[in-house]
Amino acid sequence: MFLSAELILLLVINIISAGIAIGNYNKTLKYIEEHIKRLEEKQDKHNGLIERMVAVEQSAKSAHFRIDALEDK
Repeated sequence: MFLSAELILLLVINIISAGIAIGNYNKTLKYIEEHIKRLEEKQDKHNGLIERMVAVEQSAKSAHFRIDALEDK
């Protein structure tokens, strides 16, 4: 079976194009994964802040009760 030069060239071009497309896909996927990791880190920091604020609010509430009790005496 004999393949013409045009067919061989077409196959080579298609293989190269597919390789470039797959490479770009992998690069984009890594880029997205890095951004997701960064967003997760920011979210973890935010969640830590919320937990600390809940503790501060509970402490403030307790302090207000104690102040009110002292004012009543």
